[in-house]
Amino acid sequence: MTERTVPNAAGGDSGGARQRVAVVFGGTSSEHAVSCLTAGSVLAAIDRERYDVVAIGITRTGRWVVVPDDLYDRLRIVDGSLPEISEDLLDAIWVRTATGTDLVIPSDEVPSVDTSLDSTTGDEPPSATRPPLARLGAIDVAFALLHGPFGEDGTIQGMFEMMGTRYVGAGVLASAVGMDKVFMKLVLAASGLPIGPFVSVLPREWAEDRPACLDAIAALHYPLYVKPARGGSSLGISRVSASDQLTAAIESAQEFDPKVIVEEGFVDARELECGVLGRLGGKAPVASQVAEIRVHTPSGFYDFESKYLPEEQVELDVPADVDHDIAEEVQRLAVRTFDALGCEGLARVDVFVSRDRRVYVNEINTMPGFTAHSMFPRMWAASGMDYPELVDRLLQLALERPVGLR
Repeated sequence: MTERTVPNAAGGDSGGARQRVAVVFGGTSSEHAVSCLTAGSVLAAIDRERYDVVAIGITRTGRWVVVPDDLYDRLRIVDGSLPEISEDLLDAIWVRTATGTDLVIPSDEVPSVDTSLDSTTGDEPPSATRPPLARLGAIDVAFALLHGPFGEDGTIQGMFEMMGTRYVGAGVLASAVGMDKVFMKLVLAASGLPIGPFVSVLPREWAEDRPACLDAIAALHYPLYVKPARGGSSLGISRVSASDQLTAAIESAQEFDPKVIVEEGFVDARELECGVLGRLGGKAPVASQVAEIRVHTPSGFYDFESKYLPEEQVELDVPADVDHDIAEEVQRLAVRTFDALGCEGLARVDVFVSRDRRVYVNEINTMPGFTAHSMFPRMWAASGMDYPELVDRLLQLALERPVGLR
């Protein structure tokens, strides 16, 4: 990625009736590559007859850059290598205006672009104390495809709120609670939703009184799953079958997040998923067909390789082969979970069905993946909504809701 070109450069607004979508992806979390994979699929699906699109990458160091159109096809797995956003791209700068958000770049890189910064008058001259800025145009809606911390946890949602930018998906609080598995489970339990037993391990507690942490975990029944509390894509998760494995599993999870959650496993349970989608006009959200994950990998659970590397042995049944009453209960609990956290736009809810046919909510994902192997779009395809239509629905939901408190 050495050629520094600029897509969709414009000195005025987004042009005609088409609205401009900023697809934001990458990020500084361990899920950088997963976000790039998701972005590759979404960028290919957005209807260019309805929307102008600009791709904004966040590098692993945290720089915001403009990703040119000719690099979109690199946002996929090539010869087993995961994609990554190059540092050798133009800086992308978001500017709050009286009417919303503008996107600008340093104009000394692209002298042919209008160097006006003021989006309302165009009268502000380039300052001698800063590089002049070239305006690429107003942003009507942001589609942040960031997974993990600093993207799915309410941080970027807070930036969008401050910038007056409409955006796809859950707001600040719902994103933050949904990302932190400990607080998520506390909210679900307080809302009367069925969850499994768990113990949290805070970094200070682990450093100062490790025996007390292990004593609390001893109340759970094996097998256990040790996870980063604010991680995703199954990174850093270990299945633990005996107490002598606990310390190593916790320290492994802490490589991704100093806060850890230890969950009691469900023996011989079925793992089901359900998508939830908002509806236009403020109507109640709806649930998709229910899907099932059946894993045959050595790890025995739906880990990172199972999700994103196609050579792994994973069966995804969409729709799941479950009784009608079980499917209805999963859908009901999925919508209740969505509402309990105050989600917007979309979410995927994961559940376990025990041997006695009871359904337990495992977790909610407020920005599920959109890769070719992802369950969320597959569940909605089975429900009658294809991928481009799903992407469009999410953009329309975001454009419909007001900026600010709602």
